[in-house]
Amino acid sequence: MQIVLALPAYNEERALPQVLESFQRVVGGAGYSIRAVVVDDGSTDGTARVIDEWRERLPLATMKHERNRGLGETIRDALDLAARAAAPEDIIVTMDADNTHPMELILEMIPRIGDGYDVVIASRYRAGAGVVGLSGFRRLMSFGARVLYQVLFPIRGVRDYTCGFRAYRAGILTKAFERYRDQLVTERSFASMAEILLKLARLGARMSEAPMVLRYDLKGGASKMNVPRTVLKTLALMARLRFSRTASR
Repeated sequence: MQIVLALPAYNEERALPQVLESFQRVVGGAGYSIRAVVVDDGSTDGTARVIDEWRERLPLATMKHERNRGLGETIRDALDLAARAAAPEDIIVTMDADNTHPMELILEMIPRIGDGYDVVIASRYRAGAGVVGLSGFRRLMSFGARVLYQVLFPIRGVRDYTCGFRAYRAGILTKAFERYRDQLVTERSFASMAEILLKLARLGARMSEAPMVLRYDLKGGASKMNVPRTVLKTLALMARLRFSRTASR
């Protein structure tokens, strides 16, 4: 079984080396066969140089967007690249490239895939979870989104619909791309993470969560999230998916 780390990256010159080194040390050091996929979303710093330096240290596949296209298209390309290189029972892990997600948690997520789940989410809303270094407003916004998603689109075993730190069985992603093709992700913003989850749920994916402590205080540089735009995009996504689900009944 191979563990494939799929990373969307935009101006992550400072944090990306730490993430790749940690992946190699923690997951590779645990005895797993590892590979990485990095999609550079039009970075203007030294991200491309970092990727080139790591080609000799880690099996690494890359794609570069000549201009910034947003998280949605970038995570879609990263998942597509990873799924094409993986066997059905391999595990594809996505996480932020800014060093805020605890790499050690992957070692807890992998066995849950082995237990029969198709998706394991690093959750901020389970016992033992927490967030360090995030403003009260951002926490409130995330909690509000969580409540709305749970009310409008309940998925068994899921509380955190928007966290990008996830482990996927490669086979479920292959199935999703066969079903949706380029339409698996249509959102450009951070709302794309919920869109992926909801579409996988429609395919019958079994999901579970592992509690995570999000270390936002370790983030290098300012957040790339446009908060007002993300709120509007999230509400628009909810309305569109809710309407389409109601209309299909």
